[in-house]
Amino acid sequence: MLRKSVLTDPGFMADPQLHVEALQRQGPFVRSRLPIIGDVWLATSQEALAAVLKDNAHFSMRRGDGNVTGVQWWMPKAIRLLANNMLTMDEPDHRRLRSLVDVVFRRDAVMALEPRVDAMAHGLATELFSDGQPADLQMRFARALPLAVICEMLGIREADRVRFSQWAERLTTVNGVFGFLAAMPGISKMRRYLADEIARQREEPGEGLIGELVKMQSDGADISDDELTATIFLLLVAGHETTTHVITGGVYELLSRPGQVEWLMAEESRMALAVEELLRVVSAVQFTKPRNVRRDIELLGIRLAKGDVVMPMIVGANYDPAAIDAPEKLDLGRRPNRHVSFGAGIHFCLGHQLARLEVACALRVLFTRWPDLALADPGGVRWRARAGIRALDGLMVVPG
Repeated sequence: MLRKSVLTDPGFMADPQLHVEALQRQGPFVRSRLPIIGDVWLATSQEALAAVLKDNAHFSMRRGDGNVTGVQWWMPKAIRLLANNMLTMDEPDHRRLRSLVDVVFRRDAVMALEPRVDAMAHGLATELFSDGQPADLQMRFARALPLAVICEMLGIREADRVRFSQWAERLTTVNGVFGFLAAMPGISKMRRYLADEIARQREEPGEGLIGELVKMQSDGADISDDELTATIFLLLVAGHETTTHVITGGVYELLSRPGQVEWLMAEESRMALAVEELLRVVSAVQFTKPRNVRRDIELLGIRLAKGDVVMPMIVGANYDPAAIDAPEKLDLGRRPNRHVSFGAGIHFCLGHQLARLEVACALRVLFTRWPDLALADPGGVRWRARAGIRALDGLMVVPG
């Protein structure tokens, strides 16, 4: 049994590849214990991850009693309701809900947003040091950009976005029962706000995805009020939280290595490949949602029993030498790049196109505006101790 502190240790977050190597030497599935969830099997390799995520016959998002895998009996009702979203559903319910929002996140729809995302990034980059220096790039730029984008897509009023930023920031500090309970007031406020906003838009339909979903429901779409709230909550949080940490971690990786920014900005054509590599190296989402084993199965030489919980390890798959050549190396021109930062199978990330666009716009605009950007204190960078999300505790930068 792997001691749980390894997965939340700042050393693991600072250099995951070293620890992933040790896990992979133990096998494709390793017993561990995670905060809140409890005893799990970690799928440590890319082969093991794909085997779990693409096998819906043996692995389910739900336990035998129908409840979401990983959601505990002691969690408040608000959490159980919000957890009941497309990301924690098997087919056909997953497809039923995903089909309602899928069109908004398709490539052509997302690419049409590029001028707007670019303009938002320019505004935030210009104001980065308006309150002095050093500035916290994470809060003033990396979080602000994707939050503004998803709020605009949803149709959430600009005046309400600061509150969402504060609520979302608290979620990244959750790393145990007490941290979870401390975050509950913010989660409950967010849920109440969304429920009120849905009610308001039933009376006064607004522009954006919330208004569209409300209209779909009134036109007969198969989605309950609780599912509607949970869907919008998921899109809001997942639609900006992970991208925040990819941008922050990506800027950190680039600024920590001399010459990387100059190489990247020398040719526009390099950006797309660089974004894929930063998605891999940062691995902001370290695990997928837990899966419940439906029935006994032997997989890659390991026997998994009915009722066991499996956590496919994205960071393990992204640093798997069997799938990635020299995974410990940051190679901005890496091709091919077989990372799995967006997962696999039916739950492949709905917002992958949007995330790629936001990261590319963020890096291009930031380093155009501040070509000599530098870390204020390279030795003082800290990683948060939270299993599942690889997040810096802010990133202080200076203009250079």
